[in-house]
This record gives sequence, C-alpha cells and structure tokens, in this order.
Amino acid sequence: MAHKSGKVSGRQVIPSKTDIVLKRLSSTKGTSVEEIMQVTGWQAHSVRGFLSGTVRKRLSLKLETDVGKDGARRYRIVRSAPAG
Repeated sequence: MAHKSGKVSGRQVIPSKTDIVLKRLSSTKGTSVEEIMQVTGWQAHSVRGFLSGTVRKRLSLKLETDVGKDGARRYRIVRSAPAG
C-alpha cells in the first residue's frame, strides 16, 4: 500500500517534499533553485511557485536571497529575532 509523504510507515516517518525544502531553506547557507529541483524532481517554475505561494504567502515566512560569487542565487528563511 502506498503512503502519502509525511505519513508514518510502521515506525519510520517519511518526510514530505515540503519538509525537505523547508529544512534546506532553514540552513545558514540556504539553498538554490537548482538544488531544490534535484531533491524534489520539480521544474524551476514549480520551485519558484513554492517559494512564493507556500513559503512566503501560506506559511508567512520571510525569505532572504543572495547571489554568491559563483553567480548562483540562494534562498534562506530568515527567523525574526525575539522582541525584548
């Protein structure tokens, strides 16, 4: 029987593509569209749609973009500092 991503299969939790991408975006170095395409199998326009529609709008997370010395654009989630 096939399991949907993110569901428990016996004792093992299978991470969803969303979980995988959010984990990469949360790393200090972030990730590129090309890297997300490799791990998810998505096309570039789907990755950009996910970043805009899911990450920015639905999850209300702030994305920061930087262009590295190699010319590759990298995205990462910026966590707000606690007030106080």
